[in-house]
Amino acid sequence: MKLPPYQPDAAKSTRFLFFTGKGGVGKTSLSCATALKLVESGNRVLLVSTDPASNLDEVLETKLTNHPTPIAGAPGLDAMNINPVEAAAAYRERLIGPMRGLLPETALRSMEEQLSGSCTVEIAAFDEFSGLIGNPEAVKDYHHVIFDTAPTGHTLRLMSLAKAWDQFLDNNTSGTSCLGPLAGLEKQRVIYEATVNTLGDASATTLVLVSRPQLSALREAERTSKELRAIGVANQCLVINGVFETKCPQDLTAQAMQQRGQAAMQAAQAFIDSMPAFIVPLRSINILGISGLKVLLSDEADVVMSAGFSPWRPPSMQSLADLVSGIEPQGHGVIMTMGKGGVGKTTVAAAIAVLLAKRGHSVHLSTTDPAAHITQTLAGQVEGLTTSKIDPIAETAAYTAEVMAKQGTQMDAAGRSLLEEDLRSPCTEEIAVFRAFAREVGQGTKRFVVLDTAPTGHTLLLLDSSQAYQRELERQARNTQPEEVLKLLEHLRDPAFTHILLVTLPEATPVHEAAALQNDLRRARIEPYAWVINQSLLQSGSCDPLLQCREHAEHRYIEEVVEKQAKRTTWLPWRAEEPIGPDALARLASSNLKSLQS
Repeated sequence: MKLPPYQPDAAKSTRFLFFTGKGGVGKTSLSCATALKLVESGNRVLLVSTDPASNLDEVLETKLTNHPTPIAGAPGLDAMNINPVEAAAAYRERLIGPMRGLLPETALRSMEEQLSGSCTVEIAAFDEFSGLIGNPEAVKDYHHVIFDTAPTGHTLRLMSLAKAWDQFLDNNTSGTSCLGPLAGLEKQRVIYEATVNTLGDASATTLVLVSRPQLSALREAERTSKELRAIGVANQCLVINGVFETKCPQDLTAQAMQQRGQAAMQAAQAFIDSMPAFIVPLRSINILGISGLKVLLSDEADVVMSAGFSPWRPPSMQSLADLVSGIEPQGHGVIMTMGKGGVGKTTVAAAIAVLLAKRGHSVHLSTTDPAAHITQTLAGQVEGLTTSKIDPIAETAAYTAEVMAKQGTQMDAAGRSLLEEDLRSPCTEEIAVFRAFAREVGQGTKRFVVLDTAPTGHTLLLLDSSQAYQRELERQARNTQPEEVLKLLEHLRDPAFTHILLVTLPEATPVHEAAALQNDLRRARIEPYAWVINQSLLQSGSCDPLLQCREHAEHRYIEEVVEKQAKRTTWLPWRAEEPIGPDALARLASSNLKSLQS
């Protein structure tokens, strides 16, 4: 499939551009490179990051704040970070501050935890950047405003229902939603509505969907496209970043990487053909600084310098088989793989399950992956191994129906619409699958249970706070939870029972987002057992000069994980063979770095 290269055109670009996509696909690099192209055409551009794990400072090599900062070497370009976590903290304080001294500390802590979820963080970020869109004075000096990350369809739908808030508040006994007390948002209604209207104006706004040539990333882009198109954000384009073509036909690793990318794009061809689509070639360097950004969108061939790298001895890292050896003496318990989308959680979980079963243990592998291809291929193939799939959609649908039946009958149409949107939030899905997770975790008392994802630290803390949890039960009229739900947090905090593995790629965004997840878990008094660095090019033996350069670029992130983040580090290579089936998964688990470390 031949697609044109991505080249921003100042004459054709709308004033507002939003870059969105899964973590690690290159949103920040592409938004920065786009901004640079536009200022080179004589425009003034404001670049804004709303990513909680923003690496805009790192890419631009400039310390940024929440105010526009000029970027050296790029006249006309200003950049700023809207820190959603700090914005959420300020938002919480605006709501809770007046109650200090009036309510007990335990009640205040419960309120703070209720307002610590992903929805509150996102609405706080929306509150900040809506001022840049809805207030003409704020950006009057700029021709273009570029946002690194866009609001989700859920947030935009909720904002578009602002007129229903009064009636919702009248009928919702706690006066809260997944975003916290809605009364705190009422003053912003006019700005929010203006922002939503601007996002739907094709002459003003372009949504740039960023993907990798990977099926999971393309599916996520397609889901986002449909969700936002359904609410009027229809001016969209697709940029597939990191498309690889090898110069070494004899290199099995390089050939396999190229073929996987081509197969993923062919499988998603209908989606790619549905809008203007472009590619950005895989580059040999980390995209850092003005010079690196110029390389990213350069028309010229990437200049690859693979010779002259200093010798590098990797730090000590375990194989997955060694890691499992440290866990298996217990004979039972729970192993959870956690991390952002696309890092390989399901593959790692499946490899662990296969290894434990082959060593004679009774093992149950459960996934929330909608496709669940890996677990499907294992069903009935390994003695002692059973598999299942937790369907978040089905769990959430059942939960939503229960809530609507109990609360929705007391509301008019507008109120029901707002309640339905409230129940579409990520927080609702997490709470809805609690019972399914709890059932699976409970089985760990008798055998090994391997789960490829888990509730977030915020949701676990919400469960831990009896007052906040009881308030949530009353608000959404849930029944008393089963005993296994009430014991879930106790199980997860027991290091002898539960082992949490943080899965990452040896790249900036996945590592930094996994570090944020680790902090979140520690806030819930849950200590990760180990980190897994997946799909590393170390020891690939590739003769492709571009892949050799990328292997060299991994060193800093591997060192960051081993030296600063992880108590234990496991390493897994990028393999030419797809890790599908028991034998391939067992070989992956046995991979080690001994030859490089000797």
